[in-house]
Amino acid sequence: MAKAIKIAAPAPAERRAALAGQELSAAGVTLAVLPPAERISLRAPDASIAALSKALGVTLPRKPKTSASRAGRTALWLGPDEWLVIDEAEKDPLADCAKVTVLHSAVGISHRNVAISVTGPAAATTINSGCPQDLSLGAFPVGAASRTILGKVEIVLLRTAADTFRVECWRSFSDYVFTFLSEAAGDAAA
Repeated sequence: MAKAIKIAAPAPAERRAALAGQELSAAGVTLAVLPPAERISLRAPDASIAALSKALGVTLPRKPKTSASRAGRTALWLGPDEWLVIDEAEKDPLADCAKVTVLHSAVGISHRNVAISVTGPAAATTINSGCPQDLSLGAFPVGAASRTILGKVEIVLLRTAADTFRVECWRSFSDYVFTFLSEAAGDAAA
């Protein structure tokens, strides 16, 4: 006679935030993991930009290295037909794009990215430790955005104030990016 074996139900999977609780303060620079945000990768031809801008509530920028913000939503120009849209107002930009019938591609990437704030008088120096972009205020003013590299990793960089940057990176590279920035902050403080 076979004996019945009771198998316990597996515990539900729990998503842990990347870099949870990590932050660093050094002389002249502070690193902090920013709260989760809704993000989409948006591709669209010129003919669709007006309708998508209206649906998103923010004018999609059309010039290189630019961004536009309104009501907690920011659109960053990444290419002639490509934007990263970040919503920090707990709204769903993907749902807003789904209401539009013009030609476009909108893909939710909220769980793919992590954002790190780099703030302080040594913020640009810290980032420039691994990023070849000219981050002087004249070349990269407030509101400037760019897809670039930090060390060996692709990032999207947004200057939100004279001494504040938002570094967007893929979740799988977030530990590398935070560690790189931490070491660079220590060097910048020295």
